[in-house]
Amino acid sequence: MRYLLNSFLVLIISIALFQSDGGNNSYISGIKKYQEEMNAEFKDSTFSPLTKEDIVNFKALDFYPIDSNYSVEAELVLNDSTKEFGMKTTTARLPIYIKYGVAHFKLQGRDFKINIYQNVALSKRDKYQDYLFMLFTDKTSGTTSYAGGRYIDLRIPKGNKILIDFNKAYNPYCAYNHKYSCPIPPEEDHFDIEILAGVKAFH
Repeated sequence: MRYLLNSFLVLIISIALFQSDGGNNSYISGIKKYQEEMNAEFKDSTFSPLTKEDIVNFKALDFYPIDSNYSVEAELVLNDSTKEFGMKTTTARLPIYIKYGVAHFKLQGRDFKINIYQNVALSKRDKYQDYLFMLFTDKTSGTTSYAGGRYIDLRIPKGNKILIDFNKAYNPYCAYNHKYSCPIPPEEDHFDIEILAGVKAFH
């Protein structure tokens, strides 16, 4: 009887581990597909932000190792004010945004918060009505990641929870070509840790 009970427990644990590993493998496959799509876009001269010189020798972007610990569920606290402001960019351009809310989450055992923005012009277009925008710098900025920070695209959630996946953090086009005008992360949107996920610095 004890042998049967132990065997049953081993079976349950094995199934749980298999399901857990399977879920992680599925997640990794999804991020790899996302990376492949990015690389395909960069190779296509129709869409690529790369200079003509760089696109000739381009093979793939450099990414940090995929780590599901950098995919976090955050509590989104909506901003009471819809006051519009001009987001600073690398040029004189000031695209109009609102601070949609603040996302609160845990990462590496610590509490963090980050502002979530909405582009006013884009929100008036049917395709981008639910589009949200997050930009940040961290302790890798200027070393292994782009000095000007990185971006993450988000969508308006149905409830007060929003998924932030740093494995999908990408560089602004300015990281590849100075002809672009790119929003600059505000000082308050800085993490005092290394975010070792997403795209690394180019070159």
